[in-house]
Amino acid sequence: MKLLHIYAGNLFGGIETLLVTLEKERNLCMQMQPHFALCFEGRLANELRSLDANVHLLGNVRISRPWTIWKARLQLQQLLRREQFDVVICHSCWPQAIFGPVIRSNHLPLIFWCHDVPNGKHPLERWAKRVIPDLVIANSLYTQAAVPKLYPKVNSNTLYLPVAYADIGNDSSIRHAVRAELNTPDDAIVIIQASRLERWKGQSMLLSTLAQLRDLSGWNCWIVGGVQRPHEAQYLQELEVQAQQLGIDDRVLFLGQRNDVPRLLAAADIHCQPNTGAEPFGIAFVEALYAGLPIVTTAIGGAVEIVDDSCGRLVAANNIDALSQVLRILISNPSERVSLASGGKARAEYLCNPQRQITQLYNLLSTLQKAEVIV
Repeated sequence: MKLLHIYAGNLFGGIETLLVTLEKERNLCMQMQPHFALCFEGRLANELRSLDANVHLLGNVRISRPWTIWKARLQLQQLLRREQFDVVICHSCWPQAIFGPVIRSNHLPLIFWCHDVPNGKHPLERWAKRVIPDLVIANSLYTQAAVPKLYPKVNSNTLYLPVAYADIGNDSSIRHAVRAELNTPDDAIVIIQASRLERWKGQSMLLSTLAQLRDLSGWNCWIVGGVQRPHEAQYLQELEVQAQQLGIDDRVLFLGQRNDVPRLLAAADIHCQPNTGAEPFGIAFVEALYAGLPIVTTAIGGAVEIVDDSCGRLVAANNIDALSQVLRILISNPSERVSLASGGKARAEYLCNPQRQITQLYNLLSTLQKAEVIV
C-alpha cells in the first residue's frame, strides 16, 4: 500500500511527532510505504529526510495569496500522477481544505485524520467541510465525539497515536549528565513540562502553583518548548516576568526548543502539564509515562483517556489549590512518586504500542481500500 501523508510542516508538535514516528517505525508494517507531502521546509522535513523518508515539497502556501494555493495544487496533481498512491491522508483541516479537491478529482481514497476538536464554525473548518472524506481517524474518543460537527455522515474511528519508547541507555548516568548541564542538583525534585508554548497548555498555571510551594525546599522546574510564532514569543516573555514577580525565577528554567526531550524526561521526577484547555490527545503524557514519570494534569479532554490512578493524578481545571496540594504530596513523598512511576510504561504500552497501533492503521486503510474496489 503506497500511502501519502499531507501536512503543512512549518511547525513542530504532536502531528509532526506522529509523522516522524510513522517513518521511524515503518518496518513494523512493511505493507505500508509512507510518503510525505509538505508545504514548508523546517524541522519536520529535516527529521524525515534524516530517516531517508520520501519527502515531497508542494511549495509554500498562504491562504491570503490564492496563486500559492493554485501552484501547490498543481504540484500535488503532478505528484499523484507520478507516484500512483493507493491512499491519501490529510492531517487536519488546513491540508484537507487546500488539497482535498485535488485528491477527490483523482478518485483516490481520502482519509481525514482529526487531530483537533472541531466546532464546525471556524472558517477553515467550513472550507474543509466541502471536501467529504471516505473515513475519519480521530486521535481520541474525546476528539471523535466532535467529528460529526465536521462530517456528520462519515464513519470515524478512534486510533490512539503510536508512540515509541525512547531507549536512550542508562537512566542514572543520563540523569546526572543532564542535571550537570542544567546546573540542577542531583537531589533536586525536578518538575518538567515539555509541550508547545500555548497558553492553554497551562505553563502560567504551573508557575502560579509553584509559587504556593516556595516554602518547600528542594524542587526545581524545567519548562521545555520553543517559540515558533510571534504570539508564543510574547507568551514566553510573560512567563519569564511572572516567574520573576512570583519570586521563583531562580528555581525555574526555560529551556526553549529541544531535540533531546527523552534525555530531559529521564532526568526529571514529575511531569506536570496543567492544561486550561482540553488536550485532543497528549503525546507528551505518553512520552513521560515511558520515561517513568508520574503525570499530573487536569481532568479535561484526551488526558482523561491517558492518565489514571495507576500512573498519575488528575485535578480539576484551573484549580491552583488542588494542583498545589497534589504537587506538594509528590515532591515530599518519594514512595508515592515511585508507586506512580512503576505503572507508567505499562500504561503507555497499553495505549500506544507502535506495533499494534500501526497495524491497526493498516487494517483501517485496507478495509477502506477493499470497499473502494468493490464500489
